[in-house]
Amino acid sequence: MGKVWFIGAGPGDPDLITVKGRDLVTHAGAILYAGSLVSKAATRWARKTCEIADSKDMTLDEIATWLAEKARKHNTVVRLQTGDPTLYGALIEMVQPLDSAGIEVEVIPGVSSAMASAATAVESMTLPEVTQTVILTRVEGRTPMPERESLAALANHHCTLCLFLSITLLDKIRHDLLAAGWRENASILVVHKASWPEEEKIIRGTLTDIAGKCRAQNIDGQAMIIVGPTLGARYWSEMKKSKLYDTTFSHRFRR
Repeated sequence: MGKVWFIGAGPGDPDLITVKGRDLVTHAGAILYAGSLVSKAATRWARKTCEIADSKDMTLDEIATWLAEKARKHNTVVRLQTGDPTLYGALIEMVQPLDSAGIEVEVIPGVSSAMASAATAVESMTLPEVTQTVILTRVEGRTPMPERESLAALANHHCTLCLFLSITLLDKIRHDLLAAGWRENASILVVHKASWPEEEKIIRGTLTDIAGKCRAQNIDGQAMIIVGPTLGARYWSEMKKSKLYDTTFSHRFRR
């Protein structure tokens, strides 16, 4: 019986897969990639004899069945997922049937679109005495959210918010953030297809104008939304510095 590896393919650029993930792709006997979100280029290191399939038209049951069948045939089976498999990746729904079938699984982390979006825009999501907290969440749509995790409730923290799967809900985002005391001119960043070669788009705006800017560029999917008090800090004239590198601050590596 083979082993199924759930590998984070990263946000888009095939080169952002981890070295361990790439090595497993190289040795895989079968690869199932999420073609709706993962570029087929992520399979380019596979052997010519590798069985490669796209799961974009499959149900969860069909995905689990495919993985189980290939694990009975190959030592190494790879499920390539967008970003990091542990974030909005239906990971447990796929792992449970494999557990029931006695098939070993392992997860290899990947670069999330949240981190890739901040990186490509040269933004820091945390800054001393501004915010030290980042919330990864999504806005309620067809999938309900627990009541305590509504955007209106989370926005009360006034920290950095990374909003997945929510680009069609910008009007609701504006409404909920204003209700939580955010200003109309609060900065907001939208990155479409972060790190995808020749497809990435970076849109900057405020709660007032970001929806219009995204509509003007036909952004209606595969976009990360980041809103928070650190956006634009690169151009601030004054900023509190990290104590970690302060000459008066000692720690176990510097006394």
